[in-house]
Amino acid sequence: MKLGYVILYVADVGQTLSFYEKAFGLTRKFLHESGMYGELETGSTTLSFAAEGMAEMNGFDVRPNKPDELPAGAELAFVTEDVNAAYTKALATGAIDCKAPSPKPWGQTVAYVRDINGFMVEICTPIQA
Repeated sequence: MKLGYVILYVADVGQTLSFYEKAFGLTRKFLHESGMYGELETGSTTLSFAAEGMAEMNGFDVRPNKPDELPAGAELAFVTEDVNAAYTKALATGAIDCKAPSPKPWGQTVAYVRDINGFMVEICTPIQA
């Protein structure tokens, strides 16, 4: 088995896709004409967004992500060689600042922002094994 998709439920799929394209330089793969589902190219795993109403259509409820509430107990992590530049770009395109880039004891540099929906995003250098 392999991880194929990460799907986040959001209020506005199109707006979220545009944010991730601008903030993190990702490429849009697909946005359904209904605006209820879209995907971004991130490598071997697809980052997807579904409208909050899709959860109900699928037979369950979700707690919506909100920028003014505590973030969900999960995060996306984007790996880059230049955390400072990526962090600055994300903030300039509407990301919410959480923690400026800082070194970790294992040698990695890590920063945290929240997306326009309030979901936590880590920006980090690769871990040197």
